Amino acid sequence: MASSPDVTSSADLTPENPESGSSSEPARRGRVRARRAAVMAVPAVATLAGLGILTAQGALGVSFSISGMPFTVTAKSLDGTGFEQFGALDSMIDNSPNAGDTGGQVLVVTSAIKNATLDSLCQSVDLGGTNLLITAGSGSSKVQANNLTTDSTQLSGDASFNNIEIGNDASTLNKAGVKGPEGVFSQQADTVHIDNLRQTNYATTAGVFKLPGLKLRFSDSGC
Repeated sequence: MASSPDVTSSADLTPENPESGSSSEPARRGRVRARRAAVMAVPAVATLAGLGILTAQGALGVSFSISGMPFTVTAKSLDGTGFEQFGALDSMIDNSPNAGDTGGQVLVVTSAIKNATLDSLCQSVDLGGTNLLITAGSGSSKVQANNLTTDSTQLSGDASFNNIEIGNDASTLNKAGVKGPEGVFSQQADTVHIDNLRQTNYATTAGVFKLPGLKLRFSDSGC
């Protein structure tokens, strides 16, 4: 605005020379494996982190490589029916210039909403010295989306859920038509309402995304 976890032993996660500062291949593999293992625990904070227009790569059977550039999404409010959330991994292309020390993978909170309405949507990406800014839905017509998924690393807002279930196996989710990896902690609810939504995202997908009053421009400030 996933990929299944690969759990390894603690011995496999430790490079031979952790103090050497080298960028050896074993160290890189160790970081990637650690991130995969961490997917198991991500939505342990989901009761508070379960706040977003939330979705992920793979959630709709779509597979694409993320750019590795995060973008900010805000909205005055979000109302959704059919909400799910679980931990996942997004991957960049091989040797991505944005990989840094991540090993080309980003640990995210994947969420899905069957039908969503957003008031005053804002999305911005920092291009270095300027921001690409998109706004929509600030008038009487609001942003509408279905089969919406978002991969997020940060989420905030004032949230309320209807008939929430916490601690599901992600492969058994059934509220938004999305199933996560087996053995991964997840949550789902019949409805979600969020005021003052703010997210840091790496990917978004939607079956339909209607943006009334769409404006795209460059700006000195982001959302």
